[in-house]
Amino acid sequence: MDNIETLLEELTNAYGPSGFEGPVRTVMQRWLSPICHHMETDGMGSLMARLDKDDGPPRIMMAAHMDEVGLMVKFVTADGYVRFQPLGGWLDQALINQRWVILTRNGPIQGVSGIKTPHVMPQEARNQVFKRDQMFIDVGASSLEDAEERLSIRPGDPIAPDSNFTPLSGGSLYMAKAWDDRAGLAVMVEVMRRLKNIPPPNTTYAVATTQEEVGLRGAHTSSYRVEPDIGINLEAGVAGDYPGTTQEESQERVGKGPSIFLHDASMLPNLKLRDLFIDVAKEKEIPIQFDVLNGYGEDGAEIQKSRGGAPTINIAVPTRYLHSHYGIISRQDFDHTVELIIAVVQRLDAATVQELKNFD
Repeated sequence: MDNIETLLEELTNAYGPSGFEGPVRTVMQRWLSPICHHMETDGMGSLMARLDKDDGPPRIMMAAHMDEVGLMVKFVTADGYVRFQPLGGWLDQALINQRWVILTRNGPIQGVSGIKTPHVMPQEARNQVFKRDQMFIDVGASSLEDAEERLSIRPGDPIAPDSNFTPLSGGSLYMAKAWDDRAGLAVMVEVMRRLKNIPPPNTTYAVATTQEEVGLRGAHTSSYRVEPDIGINLEAGVAGDYPGTTQEESQERVGKGPSIFLHDASMLPNLKLRDLFIDVAKEKEIPIQFDVLNGYGEDGAEIQKSRGGAPTINIAVPTRYLHSHYGIISRQDFDHTVELIIAVVQRLDAATVQELKNFD
């Protein structure tokens, strides 16, 4: 396992539902502290690190979010079963019969979202999708008191998916939870590591944001603090290369290079910045692809409209099976994304940034 696989494993195995990103922030601090001259957090818990000793313009803000879709303890029943509130965009059918970890004040408690056995279901019920308000998590408690006192479970405790990083079939496809957006975080770390040895003509920030999945909240506060001239958001893309997803729904394919989002529900990219990425990719012979989505939302929307506004783009590592316990990315896509971001950041000197910001 090389350093990048180690980084990916640490990030994806860390638990960090929206609003509870502490373990992920710890991983990011450990990897970024030997690289960056300055690190701080804002009042939302977003981590802001920069390469340079000062923060002069032009300021380039790379961003990726630390939070993953998860759950929260709503209450515990008299029999000791945990009822929950989803955090982020889950499909109900992705919640059932899965392993979870409840992050209590005294440590993690494992559980499983139970499902009624088909042996006792009427035929019509077998064909229905269970709704989330019918679901519960079995933690092995015998009662409400047992869950509260022995297991230390309280209302409001975060709940994370429980699944581990795995190279799929020993190859270059990686399976893990939380690629959205640990893929972007890992790209950002590797970009900063390599830029340290080839300093860019700007002040480059790596910003690990909080609470993206519940409203882009950390990007709002951190971009206000950084005051970026250019925004580069790094995300997990929406791959469409598996049965049941059409090209009309998604145009990305795993293994075909980083994706540039041309449209999503939250943001349109700056077209001059888009063209710069396309030109650099062509020059460096880096494969790229494009995606036009009707849904989705990402931190670039908050960066774009921060303060007086900043030209911003969303670059993604294509990912299968988002917002579930198991997603898949390609190592080649990851490496190409890193190469592309480094090459573009190296071009963002004051004159280039001024031209990107010129709308005359």
